[in-house]
Amino acid sequence: MPAARSIPVLDALLNAAGIKPADVAAIADEHPGARGIRQLRAALDLVDGGAESPQETKVRLLLVGAGLPRPETQIEFRNLHPRVIRVDMGWREWKVAVEYDGIQHWDDPEQRAWDIERIALLEEAGWIVIRVSAAMLRRPHVIVDRVRARLAERGAFGPQPASSVA
Repeated sequence: MPAARSIPVLDALLNAAGIKPADVAAIADEHPGARGIRQLRAALDLVDGGAESPQETKVRLLLVGAGLPRPETQIEFRNLHPRVIRVDMGWREWKVAVEYDGIQHWDDPEQRAWDIERIALLEEAGWIVIRVSAAMLRRPHVIVDRVRARLAERGAFGPQPASSVA
């Protein structure tokens, strides 16, 4: 199976089973001649069991494939609200989060209200939240450009040069 199809499946498997890529690698070590082991090892470098949907995996792979730092998945915030707040992925160091909004974020009024509240609380805490929709996945360069710009604003790529005054 090509990586674009296998990685979302592996992400889902790791998430459902609560195991880490290292656990799978250990099993692979026990079967060095098995069919597909080389492909599995290559895929494990990109697998992250934190993804809760294939679309989250696609967004993460898009960002990593564009040369951006690998994001942490399912970041939890326990001190912003009595309810635990989570974001799909992001970078704590720079306080930049990326959220994939599936259909439930638009069709479920309770989910929609919570999303509005959750994003406001994160922004009050100094986080930048970049939201991604299914339609935006058809324009991957827009997603990458937005995330890269926000990470750059927060110093992810080193100090920004001072602008010259004419």
